[in-house]
Amino acid sequence: MAKKSKQAAGTPAIVALTAAGVPFTTHAYEHDPAHPSYGEEAAQALGVSPAQVFKTLVADVDGVLTVAVVPVSGSLDLKALAAAVGGKRAAMADPALAERTTGYVLGGISPLGQRKRLRTVIDTSASAHATICCSAGRRGLEIELSPSDLTTLTSATLAPIARQN
Repeated sequence: MAKKSKQAAGTPAIVALTAAGVPFTTHAYEHDPAHPSYGEEAAQALGVSPAQVFKTLVADVDGVLTVAVVPVSGSLDLKALAAAVGGKRAAMADPALAERTTGYVLGGISPLGQRKRLRTVIDTSASAHATICCSAGRRGLEIELSPSDLTTLTSATLAPIARQN
């Protein structure tokens, strides 16, 4: 019985949002494993601009894992991320290490409810939207919430870390 109630509670990201009493909406869609981009797939499925859907990336900045939250319509500027946290060099983290550390699988890494809380930087473009969408902790499930709530709950820094594609 306890197992069933745990499943009903949702992903760790949803549990964290619920516990914090923050308003949010979940959006589920059928994930297509053949789609070339998790984020673009989410934007298409939700019928929203890729600029409003944010992807969660894990980078290594001077040996410290750091979460970068950037719009699907852009890409992560590693130099800008390093500068935002006072580092010198940034590179994308090893995918297996990112999964192990966050407790999520690639394409489903959420900035919320991670196994180990990592420092987080959110691109300043998030502030241009009343709400943004990001992964709820699994492929095919997004959460929509205010950028300020996401910033507060992740203790994030806001910085211009995205390049437009």
